[in-house]
Amino acid sequence: MGTYLVSQGHEVVDKGEQADCVDAALAVAHDLGGHPESLGVVVDAYGAGSYMAACKVKGMVAAEVSDERSAYMTRQHNDARMICLGSKIVGEELALSIVREFLSARYEGGRHQIRVDMLGKMA
Repeated sequence: MGTYLVSQGHEVVDKGEQADCVDAALAVAHDLGGHPESLGVVVDAYGAGSYMAACKVKGMVAAEVSDERSAYMTRQHNDARMICLGSKIVGEELALSIVREFLSARYEGGRHQIRVDMLGKMA
């Protein structure tokens, strides 16, 4: 996936050297905290562990996704900055399609900002 993203002009910072999906997700979430214009993708076996860890980081809006539409909409309506995928749930082609949709979406703001503000107060 990293090679594909680089070929599409995206900068890739690989945090995969972490020993555990929780550690990897936390590394990505904390890195995104220092780079407000960046987005993150974490892949583990099922996506759930990474998602739960990322949501513990103050200010991080993450989503566990396994389809393109959810990836697009969570960025557009929730200002999600990170998605978590499960390699045992989605194959490589679908994963690339999900990531493309996530990266192509733009946060709409407006009426959705109320929800984003509510999420921000929770963490």
